[in-house]
Amino acid sequence: MKRLGQSIVVASGKGGVGKTSIVAGVSACLAKLGRTVVCVDGDAGLRNLDLALGLQEQAVFDYTDVLNGRVALNDALASHPDIPGLSLLAAPLINAAAPVSAEAFRALIKTLEERADFVFVDSPAGLGQGFTMTAEACGAAIVVTTPTQAAMRGAARCAEALNNYAGAKLIVNRVQPRMIKLGHAFTVDEIMDTVGLPLLGVIPEDEMVLAAQNHNIPIVLVSGNGASVAFCDVADRLSGTPRPLPKRLREWKVEG
Repeated sequence: MKRLGQSIVVASGKGGVGKTSIVAGVSACLAKLGRTVVCVDGDAGLRNLDLALGLQEQAVFDYTDVLNGRVALNDALASHPDIPGLSLLAAPLINAAAPVSAEAFRALIKTLEERADFVFVDSPAGLGQGFTMTAEACGAAIVVTTPTQAAMRGAARCAEALNNYAGAKLIVNRVQPRMIKLGHAFTVDEIMDTVGLPLLGVIPEDEMVLAAQNHNIPIVLVSGNGASVAFCDVADRLSGTPRPLPKRLREWKVEG
């Protein structure tokens, strides 16, 4: 069994489920709680975490610059100007000709663990080499899905690949309570059963997530409702503060 630490890989079996938004939202909430948080974009060639955090101007260097000795780690970390304690280590915009050593990436995450309360690694979607490298570097895992059959199937495969993580947890993103109540969407319990992981959080569908992304601002800086509250509830749970899920989500069932 892998050790459980404060480095957390955030993964999904399918792209487009909002994994990067969750990393940005939860990490910003933790920083606002006074935690020191480093986000690492593990999606080489397709990086987006700098945009979600609003750090595209500050993210001059990336983790390959550090691993290849071109720049010191302190210089590569982009600090958020409005959220003290939150920083980003970006992914390269273009895949390097030579792949990054898994051992070197693991050592980098270990170094960051010694500096921060939480290290979030945004894994590439799917179960390829990038997923394996980022997962093996971290001490815990979060799997993200949406309430669709394709995303749930992918999340279940992702959970199977992470079977060494006794503490792996599930976040269900873009939940529409009205659709569940009408019987047109899977219940959270059904999603948990399909994926096979315990629940860490439920993030409701919220148009402010898209609005914040389009303005390159973490949602917690522009909204105190909906998804923003849910992100902060997840942050509290990760910090050890119990936050029960809304009672109605547990009670609604699909008829039929």
